[in-house]
Amino acid sequence: MKLSSYLDPKLIFTNLEVETKEEAIKLLIEKSAQEDKKIASMKKEILKSVLERENEISTAMGQGIAIPHARIEGLDDFIIIIGLLKNPVRCQVAALHKEDDVKMVILLVSEVLRNKRMLKVMSGIMKIALKNPKVLEEIKNSSNANVLFDFIKNAEVEIDGKIVAEDVQSPDLMPVHPKDTLEEVAKRLIMEDRTGLPVVEEGRFLGEITERELIEFGMPKYISVMQDLNFLTVGEPFEEYLVNEKTATIEDLYRKMDVITVDRKTPIMEICFLMVNKGKTRIYVVENGKYYGMIQRSDIIKKVLHI
Repeated sequence: MKLSSYLDPKLIFTNLEVETKEEAIKLLIEKSAQEDKKIASMKKEILKSVLERENEISTAMGQGIAIPHARIEGLDDFIIIIGLLKNPVRCQVAALHKEDDVKMVILLVSEVLRNKRMLKVMSGIMKIALKNPKVLEEIKNSSNANVLFDFIKNAEVEIDGKIVAEDVQSPDLMPVHPKDTLEEVAKRLIMEDRTGLPVVEEGRFLGEITERELIEFGMPKYISVMQDLNFLTVGEPFEEYLVNEKTATIEDLYRKMDVITVDRKTPIMEICFLMVNKGKTRIYVVENGKYYGMIQRSDIIKKVLHI
């Protein structure tokens, strides 16, 4: 079924004057309750559940979009409420150490066991945003609800079917380049709280660089052949790394072997099998050599188990 099939033009609101994302959520639920009896009957429960979920982790997704959501027992429906803010509100982006100016709030409410549909909607919205950034910017600044409705309708995003790799990947994760220095990569790993990053050149996936390769670079080469490290005498720990971090690149360091890739339509259970049985913390989404995104174990937790 198309994403547009779940939209009700009456539940699209524009020119909302708020100062915070929480105010936007409250106003959207209040306005929707005036238009829909089912929402009105569960207004307090919906508001409580959405705000509790929001307090756990921000649902700002980047691209000026936030997708607050909640699953509620006894709600035999799937509701999409959209609000365009008159002025953007500053929000922490989900799980990242950065902020974004949110202009569009898309509120999702569903029954407890409909997490698949909710994830498909969230994935579909972000695909639209990444594919049509200029058009999306025009929509966010529009005061016409019908323009937004038509935009989503014309995007023809399917939201039924199995959860696959492209639904849980992080498509906006910026890869590193083979010519990036040790220092540049180390900063990325620290600032983004990651253990590894994809290495990509001109859109083509080459491999990954992880914490292990950076640490290994700084270790004296003879350590690997020593039987007993109790006799190891090193002047300055990681001396070679500290001397070369600003000039040495990862070109000869990044891992090319033992890197797991899947295509965009790989089922979620196959991905989980690789992570659990093969002990992989990161899997890369690649088709015909082209890089599309990365999936971490935490993505499965956040986007599937605890959506």
